[in-house]
Amino acid sequence: NLFGTLGEVRTVRGRQMTAVVVADADLLLTRSTVEVNEELLAGSRARFVATATIGTDHVDQGYLASRGIEFASAAGSNANSVAEYVAEGLLALAAKVGWELAGRSIGVVGVGNVGSRVVRKALALGMRVVQNDPPLARQTGDARYRPLEEALACDVVTLHVPLSREGPDATYHMVDRRFIEKMRPGALFFNTSRGGVVAEGDLQQAIRCGHLGAVLLDVWDGEPRVDPEMLRLADIGTPHIAGHSLDGKAAGTQMIYEAACRFLGVEPRLNAGDFLPEPAVPHLSVRGQGSPEELVRQTTMKVYDIMVDDAKLRAMLDVPPEERAKFFDSLRRRYGPRREFHNTALTFRDCPEAARKALLGLGFREEDQER
Repeated sequence: NLFGTLGEVRTVRGRQMTAVVVADADLLLTRSTVEVNEELLAGSRARFVATATIGTDHVDQGYLASRGIEFASAAGSNANSVAEYVAEGLLALAAKVGWELAGRSIGVVGVGNVGSRVVRKALALGMRVVQNDPPLARQTGDARYRPLEEALACDVVTLHVPLSREGPDATYHMVDRRFIEKMRPGALFFNTSRGGVVAEGDLQQAIRCGHLGAVLLDVWDGEPRVDPEMLRLADIGTPHIAGHSLDGKAAGTQMIYEAACRFLGVEPRLNAGDFLPEPAVPHLSVRGQGSPEELVRQTTMKVYDIMVDDAKLRAMLDVPPEERAKFFDSLRRRYGPRREFHNTALTFRDCPEAARKALLGLGFREEDQER
């Protein structure tokens, strides 16, 4: 809808994007399944490349610069989607292991667009937050950024780092045996960043020996080929969809559309948000005098139930091995219209104030009482 105002649009599935396909393209627009490099672009006339994603490790930006090809990404576009996913995961796993999140500690490793929002959601749930981000610590000197060892000593550790293989802050397989041994016994571990950040063999061993209390994985080393044993051992596993809210996708599309307009020297004419459908759950009534955290969990589940996505991915285990990669991709490609919490207005009746404050802190709106 948006790019059709700029020229002729051809849509191609990500893993079917080849040099032949892009040879006559002027603009190339991708998501994370497309490896954008010399092999793809050597024979193309493309002068502008954009990815509608936060992550850019699938793009060889050095090669683009050497060819004078302009590049744009959608940093921050789906950050709120990922943060809401993490909040839902926290509530689900806390219920599974018998925890109350309020008063528990969480180490947030990587405090950029996503991690900073995770910090706010965790605080809304009453958690104590330890922030770790070496690059930001060096840049700002801010004492809020603590050493990694302090983050690993928390009840929960969640990763929000880019995938990088070189330099002082390389993250490839940073979660290895030594990393995990520094974690508190019984801690919960979340990875929604990139699969390559985790050495899955070491993580599997830690789960088998009982060092970790529970594990949530949305990303997998070697996607779309997921190690079935890693999936079996994870308490919650989903097909790289943490950032796949419809709102996040629309925001990412809008960002690269506006970047393309700037490149072409034209004014943006449309807004991706105008094409979104009405949310499936526009209103909810929150009532009851039970545990505030349980009320929060029940309310969030009515908008997004993470266990539905877990069940869909586990169905992959019943698929012949040679078809599992295609199955994984199909779950992402056909992902339903998940909406973010701000699309749902809440009415509070006879319920604890703690539940109200937590839900509004997570991003829900309060219904206008005069409605």
